[in-house]
Amino acid sequence: MTNLLFTICNTLILLVWGAILIFPKSTLSKHLISFPWVPLGISFFYIYFITVSGGIMDADFSKLDGILKLFKEATLESAAAGWLHYLAFDFWVATWIIRHSHRNEIQHPYLILPLLLTFMLGPVGILAYSVVYFSKKLRKAS
Repeated sequence: MTNLLFTICNTLILLVWGAILIFPKSTLSKHLISFPWVPLGISFFYIYFITVSGGIMDADFSKLDGILKLFKEATLESAAAGWLHYLAFDFWVATWIIRHSHRNEIQHPYLILPLLLTFMLGPVGILAYSVVYFSKKLRKAS
């Protein structure tokens, strides 16, 4: 069951990322960007995986050793939960980037690299988008 649910989530997230990257002006993309629908959907699977894995009540997030212990003692379910956590927040950040770019009149082609980096490397995508955004602001100011 874990592998099936994980595969469903992983496949769907690739489809929605594809939609916002390739068809940014489509009705579907606009809907996906308008509200955190994708993270909301992922949250149900996340709760399932956390519950089935036994929870994280014993986890010590205050020390690096505690985080390492989580990885070393991971089950399929806890690993799936961890991955879904990344997928949910990376997608939410991507939708924020898109909404912010619309407010600031940044064209979609300039978002492709930051969005891909957000998908693959999270915070690096935010950094890349910030470079695009501040570069535009500096060009506008001069």
